[in-house]
Amino acid sequence: MTVKGLHHCSIVVTDLNRARRFYRDVLGLKEVPIPSTFDFPVAWFQFGDQQIHLLPRQHADPPSPRHFALWVDDAKAWRKRLRELGVEIQEATPIKGADRFFLHDPDGNLIELIEWRGTWPEVDPDARPLPPLD
Repeated sequence: MTVKGLHHCSIVVTDLNRARRFYRDVLGLKEVPIPSTFDFPVAWFQFGDQQIHLLPRQHADPPSPRHFALWVDDAKAWRKRLRELGVEIQEATPIKGADRFFLHDPDGNLIELIEWRGTWPEVDPDARPLPPLD
């Protein structure tokens, strides 16, 4: 048995249409049909073999460092585009072999955009070793 990859992550949103516009128009993700067995409102977005599922709820999740990261081809161009759209970005702690930053969706969900320039951990030969388990 093996884990084949990350299929999707689910995100709580308070206004499904506002969130759909953000993930479609700002992040450029492709919205895909939902299963016919779903009799409740959700939205699914596909990129590569992964998906993001938007789950409408009455209240947003509280702010936290919990996030998901989208692998992008050109972090510099994404910074420029997001700033032009009025989206606030936050620079992140540098990682060797990567250019990355954070932003929030309209419900405060934290998103990292990261451009990898190599394979982890080969890009950082000084990476910390794994700690022993207790």
